[in-house]
Amino acid sequence: MKPDLHADANKNSAFLDRELSQLMFNRRVLAQAEDRNIPLLERLRYLCIASSNLDEFFEVRVASLLAAGAADGSLAHHPALVATLSRISNECHLLVAHQYDILNNDILPQMAAHGIHLVRHNERNDAQRAWVKEYFDTEVRPLLTPIGLDPAHPFPQVVNKSLNFIVQLGGKDAFGRGTGIAIVKAPRVLPRVIRLPDHLAGHGGISFCLLSSVIHAHVSDLFAGREVIGYSQFRVTRDSDLWVDEDEVKNLRQALKGELVGRQFGASVRLEVAMNCPPELSQFLLDQFGLHQSRLYAVNGPVNLVRLNEIMDHVHNPELRFPPFFPGLAHKPGNQDIFAALRKNDILLHHPYQSFQTVIDFVRSAALDPNVVAIKQTIYRTGMNSDLMESLIAAARAGKEVTVIVELKARFDEEANINWADKLEQAGAQVVYGVVGLKTHAKVALVIRREDNKLRYYAHLGTGNYHPTTTKFYTDFGLLTCHPGISQEVNEVFIHLTSLTKPHRLTHLWLAPFALQNEIIKAIRNEARIARAGRPGRIIVKINALVDESVIRALYAASKDGVKIDLIVRGACMLRPGVPGLSENIKVRSIIGRFLEHSRIYYFRNDLAHDTYLASADWMSRNLFRRIEVAFPILDKVLKRRVMTEGLSPYLKDNTNAWELEPDGHYQRRRARGKQVSFSAQQHLMDTLGTPNAHLGD
Repeated sequence: MKPDLHADANKNSAFLDRELSQLMFNRRVLAQAEDRNIPLLERLRYLCIASSNLDEFFEVRVASLLAAGAADGSLAHHPALVATLSRISNECHLLVAHQYDILNNDILPQMAAHGIHLVRHNERNDAQRAWVKEYFDTEVRPLLTPIGLDPAHPFPQVVNKSLNFIVQLGGKDAFGRGTGIAIVKAPRVLPRVIRLPDHLAGHGGISFCLLSSVIHAHVSDLFAGREVIGYSQFRVTRDSDLWVDEDEVKNLRQALKGELVGRQFGASVRLEVAMNCPPELSQFLLDQFGLHQSRLYAVNGPVNLVRLNEIMDHVHNPELRFPPFFPGLAHKPGNQDIFAALRKNDILLHHPYQSFQTVIDFVRSAALDPNVVAIKQTIYRTGMNSDLMESLIAAARAGKEVTVIVELKARFDEEANINWADKLEQAGAQVVYGVVGLKTHAKVALVIRREDNKLRYYAHLGTGNYHPTTTKFYTDFGLLTCHPGISQEVNEVFIHLTSLTKPHRLTHLWLAPFALQNEIIKAIRNEARIARAGRPGRIIVKINALVDESVIRALYAASKDGVKIDLIVRGACMLRPGVPGLSENIKVRSIIGRFLEHSRIYYFRNDLAHDTYLASADWMSRNLFRRIEVAFPILDKVLKRRVMTEGLSPYLKDNTNAWELEPDGHYQRRRARGKQVSFSAQQHLMDTLGTPNAHLGD
C-alpha cells in the first residue's frame, strides 16, 4: 500500500512535511510486521511497536498542533494548519486500517497455524465459554463499577489510553427511570490478554482471550433487568506533554510531581472504538470528549494493539523469535582495572553488539575506588531499575563528591527520574535539574581520580541513554577516554551546567545550544569549499531525524557545489534528496531492523583528515537550540576507522533492511537483485562483534 500523502502536498517545497515523514517511518515499521522472513512473534512485536509509535504521535505531535491552533481560540484562523491536520488524519486512518488488516488477515492466522489462538467471543466452544464465565464472575466482575449516566452520575473522568466500555441500555432502571447509557472502566490491575488453561487450548497449543472479549460476553450480567441495545469498547488518547512555568516554580521536581497526575487527563486528541460501535454511541463519545468526527477511529479488533505484547510472555517457541544474541565485551573485568586500561588506550563501545556492562563497571569501579574523589553524570533516561544509579548512590554514601544532572522533563520518564533524584539526594549526592528552558540531553559521565598527587579525569561520552534495558535493543556508540583535552572539557560542561556560567571556549566538544549548529554548518561549508576547489568533498551522517531547515539548506548548498552526501536517517527527514539543481548529490536511506538505530555519527572527509564526531543530538531545531547536547570527536585513528567500518559503511551497503527516500517523500525498500548477495548491516555487526558464549553476554 503506497499512500499519496506527499504527492499533492507541498510538492514544490524544498522541504518535506515533518509529521507526514514521521508517519512514513511508521509504515516502514509496519512493513517489518508483514515480512515473512522475520519470525512470527517478532512480526507481532513490530505491529505493537507501530501501534505504540502512533499513540505517541497523537500524544505529542498531533496534540501540539491542535494546541497551537487553539491558542487563539479557533483552528479556523490557521488554514495551513487545518490542511496539515487533514492530511495527517487521512494517513493515520490508512495506517490504522493497515495495522488491523495485518493482524486479522496475516499474523493471527499464522499464529493459529502454529497452535497459538486468540479466541474471540463467537469462536469459543462450550468448555471455553464456561471457563470464561467463571473467570468473569470471580476475577473481573468484582472489580468493575458500572456507572449509569444521569445528573448525579455525570460522564466519568477517563484516563489516557485506558480501556473502557460504553453500553446502551433499554428499559427502566431500578428507580423507574430510563437512564440509557452506562460507562464501565476496565481496572488497570486486570491483564488485557488472558491465557486459557492448557486443557482448553486443544491440539497441544496455547489459547488466549482478551479482557475486552470477556467483558463483552457478559456485559449484560452487569445490568440485571436491563436490555443491552448497543455496546463498544473505547479508548481516548490525550495530550501527554507536561508543562510547568519554570520561571515561576520554586521547585521543579515538586511541580512535575503534580503535573504527572494531570497528564492522564490532558486534552483529548483521538477516540478509538470498535468497528461495530453504534453511530449514536460513537457520536455521544465524540461530544463528551469534544472531538471532531475526523478524530474517530473505528477499529477491527482490540482498541489497544500494544497489549498484544503480553502474548509473547507466554509463548516460548524459539522458532518464532529472533535467535538469541549475546554481546561481546570490549573490556573484561579482572584482566586489568578499567582505569589502567584507559591510560593505555581509549575504549570505543558499540551497543548492543558490545555489552553496556563496561560502562556499568566504569561507574561501579569509580564508586568503590578509594582514589576516586568525584563522579559527575548526566541522566536523561535510566529506567526504574539501574545498577549504574545504585553505584552513584553508593559512591555518595561513601563520601565521594557525586554530582548528577537529572533531566526531570525526559518525556514519559519523568516519574523514574524524579524517584532517582529523591534517592540520590537522600544519599548525599548533589542533584541538579539542568538549565531552565533547556532539556539536558547530553550523555556524559566524568570520574576524577587522584593519581601521583594529581587529579586525572576519565570520561564516558555516548550517543544513547544510561538505560540498562534500551542498551540491549538500541544501537549506540560510547567512548571511554582519559584524553586530557576531551575529559577536561567534559568537566567544563558540568561546571557550566551547575553554575550556569558561560562555558569556556571548547576546542574538542561541540556544545548545544551555543556552538553545535554553527560547527555543523561550518563543517558542511568546509566540504563545499573543498569541492569548489576541485577536490573530493564527502559527508556521511547517521542520525534519527533531520528536520532543521538551516542545516538542510547548508546540505543543499554543498550538494550544488559537488559534495557527495549520504544521510542515514531512521525517522523523520524533511530533506528532499535527488532533486536536480537542488540535491542531486544527496542520498537518504533509513534502516529498520532487529535493533532500533539510535547512534548519531557525523563524518566529514576534510581532505583526508576524516573528521568523525559522535553525538547525542539529531539534526533538529530542538536539539541544536533548545537542548544541552554534546558532540565529541574520535581522535584515535584506529577507533575512527572502527566508527566508519561499523557505524557507516555497513549501513550504506545494506540491501536487506534499507529504505531509500525518493524526492516526493516516498521510500523504496532496497533488495538484493540478480547475483547480488543479501547484506544486513545489523546481522553483519552481530556476527563480527557478538559472542556465541551465553555466559559472556548481559
